[in-house]
Amino acid sequence: MPRYDLIVRNGTVVTEWEATAADIGIEDGVFAAIGPELEGDAREEIVLPNGSIVLPGLIDPHVHVNEPGRDDWEGWRTGSAALAAGGGTACFDMPLNAHPPTLDAESFAAKRRCAEASSCVDFALWGGLTPVNLGDLESLARQGVIGFKAFMSSAGTDDFPYADDDTLLRGMEIAAGLDLPVAVHAENETLTRELAARARRAGRVLWLDYLQSRPVVAEVEAIGRAIAFAEETGCRLHVVHVSTGRGVALVAAARERGVDVTCETCPHYLVFTEEDVERIGALAKCAPPIRDARTRDDLWSALLAGEIDMIASDHSPAPPELKTGDDFFAIWGGISGCQHTLPVVLSEGDRHGLAPSRIAALVATNAAERFRVPGKGRIAVGYDADLSWSMRVDGWHPIPVAGVRYRHSASAWDDVPLGYRVLGTIRRGEVIYRDGAVPGRAGGRLLKPLAPGH
Repeated sequence: MPRYDLIVRNGTVVTEWEATAADIGIEDGVFAAIGPELEGDAREEIVLPNGSIVLPGLIDPHVHVNEPGRDDWEGWRTGSAALAAGGGTACFDMPLNAHPPTLDAESFAAKRRCAEASSCVDFALWGGLTPVNLGDLESLARQGVIGFKAFMSSAGTDDFPYADDDTLLRGMEIAAGLDLPVAVHAENETLTRELAARARRAGRVLWLDYLQSRPVVAEVEAIGRAIAFAEETGCRLHVVHVSTGRGVALVAAARERGVDVTCETCPHYLVFTEEDVERIGALAKCAPPIRDARTRDDLWSALLAGEIDMIASDHSPAPPELKTGDDFFAIWGGISGCQHTLPVVLSEGDRHGLAPSRIAALVATNAAERFRVPGKGRIAVGYDADLSWSMRVDGWHPIPVAGVRYRHSASAWDDVPLGYRVLGTIRRGEVIYRDGAVPGRAGGRLLKPLAPGH
């Protein structure tokens, strides 16, 4: 009779093909068997509540943890605990907002040490692509970066300059030679800078003035330019936090003609509208900004049509003092969200008829495949035993503030009713979240992309 380290029973297990009642046997940190009424002995069994849905562990390809240097904004201990409480087992941390940013081998090593010491989830690290570190991209590749991140507009911090056209084109040429993707924050710097300056000169500094300073055309133009550069260089391109259906359409059209390009969107673009920004205030400031209801609905149409590859949180926290003030332009732009991503996607997925297997692809499988992370993103024999289980709740309620794990609990999601709760998370066979508790252990490992040809 088979023996396992752990058997998880009584769940509806979501694979890439279907959602079906099954048990899961885990041995040595990997999925060893999946099937109904699984036979065998185990050192431990977890019997899930009736109605539990079991998904592959969420992989969030876009978070800002900010340690070292700015862990008073968010650190690996609190950030990874929030991710685990949201069903996450891995994240890809962006190179900026930590200090120093991840621009060379030394800063990569410093961030890796912090993550290994404190993270309860596995992690990959993005390297920066800026005018000051093109000569360091190859050494970052040797360290194991998942890819390179460039800002096509100001990043909001002085230590991470935005990539002008010459920098971006040359950086993509280097990245193509290294066979690593480039992720871009796509907004037109010249346009957004001038519109913001014009508004401020006129004394227009309220929430709507900020939103109007970052129009849809600024995003669409920059996406088109990034695609043109990727097409010219042969670079693998990933467009982060796309907020408009028009932007997604550019990506889809480029992919049709053979450009190697993918895109992600975020829960806040799928739920909030401009009216929510007025209601919520500074906690809902981000870039690109929240759009109007029609733009949100167009984004949903693109998602349901299969044109969006991933849903990422763009978890970008800041201390409370940076999220207050009368000048909306001066307030830090970023939304804390990694713990809320899966409950939001499950809840909104129900409303829009999104199949569970499609949700699994959007929050786990596609990120693992796109960024060539082996053994991740699926509930399948031989893969790392990363999973979470969630349940519908009676009525729709916000996640209680007492259960929020961010370094600073206040979030744009505080008052948003959700129809699902994450009850537990397992990373490589180890329970890292269950019934509101996060064990104090770390244990997260660095994830590196497979080398070309593997």
